[in-house]
Amino acid sequence: MIELLITIILSSIPIMMAASGELIVERSGVLNLGVEGMMLMGAVIASIVVINTGNPYLGVMMGALSGVLTSILFAFFSLFLATNQVATGLALTIFGTGLSGLLGSSYVGKAINRLEVLNVPILSKIPILGEIFFSHNILVYFAFLMVFMIAWFIHRTKVGLVLRAVGNNPESAHALGYSVITVRLLAIMFGGFMAGLGGSFLPLVLTPHWAEGMTAGKGWIALALVVFASWRPLRVPLGALLFSGITVMQLVGQARGWSMPSQFLSMLPYLATIVVLVLLSRNKEFSMINSPASLGRIFIAGK
Repeated sequence: MIELLITIILSSIPIMMAASGELIVERSGVLNLGVEGMMLMGAVIASIVVINTGNPYLGVMMGALSGVLTSILFAFFSLFLATNQVATGLALTIFGTGLSGLLGSSYVGKAINRLEVLNVPILSKIPILGEIFFSHNILVYFAFLMVFMIAWFIHRTKVGLVLRAVGNNPESAHALGYSVITVRLLAIMFGGFMAGLGGSFLPLVLTPHWAEGMTAGKGWIALALVVFASWRPLRVPLGALLFSGITVMQLVGQARGWSMPSQFLSMLPYLATIVVLVLLSRNKEFSMINSPASLGRIFIAGK
């Protein structure tokens, strides 16, 4: 049972990281559907770096950097060329999927050094709870810390207020002297950073090797999780653990030979995502209460 709970927590981290970053992006009024592509780029670059250097921490940093660089590509088209954000995000996912497969073609199946476990002093000695919550690698602690930091940033800082203003009414924010493009660019880069970290987590913790398409739709689940959380950071971990729990139970069911078609078990996480989104859409007041008013809308200064 303890191993099952630990697996659920670990499986939730990539989704939590990507969703936390995307939440900041959407709070700025930008809809980036390229999360899956950025996660794949983070995963492949982290894998290549670790295989060649043997340093997982360097792999994490380079994976995060690759996510930032990939996000800048999206920002260039959507912010400076004012292209359609939905089409650009989808193109970014296709681009990231193809490029990651190309870059990682000669590294498929090669062993990768995992991130080491960092036990929290004293707390890790607590029976049961210590093993479940305080005996993880640094990225697990960082993911949960970032959730609280993002919540504090959005609701307790002046910069967070500016971010929300840009997301709700970019014209008014521009009239007050704030650079809408700069705010959105920084938000997109942060989203890329978190997506790259989430992608790096996959080969460095969950499956210690690179495999093409190893995100398996986690980027899309992260996008749904932002809506599920109603754009509130503190709800992101709950949703990530829920989706992760369904994914893990699907694997447990396949391992134990449950009398269900394996295809049905494999689709459970994505079916749960669709069901949640449908339920939320039935109550528009609840689902849109924290939605940025200008989400997905192109902003051109002076128009």
